[in-house]
Amino acid sequence: MNMDSKVSPVLVVHGGAWAIPDDMVDDHRKGVRNALAAGWKALEKGASALDAVEEAVVVMEDDETFDAGRGSFLNRDGKVQLDALIMDGATLRAGGVGCVERVRNAVRVARKVLEESPHCYFVGEGAERFAAEHGIALIDNAELVIERERKRLDDIRKNGMPEELADLTLSSHDTVGAIALDRKGKLAAATSTGGTPNKAPGRVGDSSLIGCGCYADENAAVSTTGWGEPMMKLVLGKWAVDRVQQGRSPETVSLEAMAYLKARADGHGGIILLDRNGRIGLAHNTPRMAFAYKTEKNESAGIKLEVG
Repeated sequence: MNMDSKVSPVLVVHGGAWAIPDDMVDDHRKGVRNALAAGWKALEKGASALDAVEEAVVVMEDDETFDAGRGSFLNRDGKVQLDALIMDGATLRAGGVGCVERVRNAVRVARKVLEESPHCYFVGEGAERFAAEHGIALIDNAELVIERERKRLDDIRKNGMPEELADLTLSSHDTVGAIALDRKGKLAAATSTGGTPNKAPGRVGDSSLIGCGCYADENAAVSTTGWGEPMMKLVLGKWAVDRVQQGRSPETVSLEAMAYLKARADGHGGIILLDRNGRIGLAHNTPRMAFAYKTEKNESAGIKLEVG
C-alpha cells in the first residue's frame, strides 16, 4: 500500500469479553460508544492511528465500568496495578508499562515510552519514574480504587473466589483495547488492563506484552481481552496477525484464534482484528463481548453474543 495515498479510516474498540450481566450491558455499550467517538474524532481531524487508539483507550480507562484505569480490580494487597501497551504497525515501535500504581492512564505512559525512549517496556517504580520525568503527573493509588472493588476484594477474602469468577467463561474480563487504520494506511493497536481480581502483586498478563494481547505491523493490528495466561502461552496476537499476512481474512482468523485458544490452552476471551484493507474481525468464546467499530460508511456498537 502507498502510505501517501488516502484510504478510508477504520476504528475498532472492545470493552471486555465475559458473561456481561444484563444490568451492566447498557454501561458497557455506552462506554465503548464513547471510546469510539473519541478515537474517531481524532481520525476525522487527520490524526494518526496511534493517536486514535490512545484517545479511545483513555476514555475507557476513565470509565469505571471497565477493568482499566480507575475502577480496576484490586490485587491481593488492595491496590490497583495497571498494564498497557501501544504499538505502531508501520515502524514496529512499541511502548509498554506493567504494574504501575500511580498513574491515571497507563496508555498515556505507554505512548511516552514508544515516542521518547529507546526501550520498549518499563515496570513498577521505574515506569512511574519515567512517567514523571516525561510530564505525566503521579497520583495516589487510592484515586484509582472505588468502593465496588473494595467490596469485591473483601468478599473474596472472606468467602473465597465466587463461582462466577472461578468459572473463567463467566468471570469479568473487562480489559479494553482499540485498533485503527488511518488515512495514510497506517495501523496501530493499544490494550490496557487492571488485571484479574485478587491477583498476586507483580503479576503481569497478556495485555501489555508485545504479540500476546496487543500487536500491530504493516499488515494488521490486533487487541485481545480475556484470561491472560493462555494467550501469553500462545502469543495469540502475533499468531493472528501472521495468518492475516498469509492472505486470510480477519473475520476467519478471529474465529480460528478463539477456537485455537480453547483447544490448545483451554482459554477464554475475545479478539478484534483489522487488516490494511480495512477488513474487520470480531470473535469471542465467552457469552458476551462489548465492542464498537466505525468506518466512513458504517458504524456499530453493542454487545456481541456468542455464536452458536
